Amino acid sequence: MEHISTANPYFGVFVLFVITFGAFIATTVAARWASRALAAKDSEKIKLSVYECGPQVTKQPNRISPQFYLFALLFLLFDVEIIFMFPWAVDFRVLGWFGFVEMLMFIGLLTIGFVYAWKKGALEWHNIK
Repeated sequence: MEHISTANPYFGVFVLFVITFGAFIATTVAARWASRALAAKDSEKIKLSVYECGPQVTKQPNRISPQFYLFALLFLLFDVEIIFMFPWAVDFRVLGWFGFVEMLMFIGLLTIGFVYAWKKGALEWHNIK
């Protein structure tokens, strides 16, 4: 009869996975308990108090415009797409005309997406009132 630790070559990986999962759960529970036990419950008065000679604090709603998220998403989208141009620029001579036409099509698609976002007003910044 074989020993269970030698029956499967991945048994050690499984044991490490179980130990890691248990440590993750224990750390999460301990952090949640500690944060609830140590958190100040009545800190609102401190936050609204005047510090030294500053102006009187007024409570403002913590609203962030969805326009900000759209703007950030478009930035990431175009930024990641521009990153794809660097390997093309490095191998430009190797790719030849096929690579050139392919990159022109890619830039055309980027331009179409940019014009579409511009026409829809996604790049305009609106103030929250």
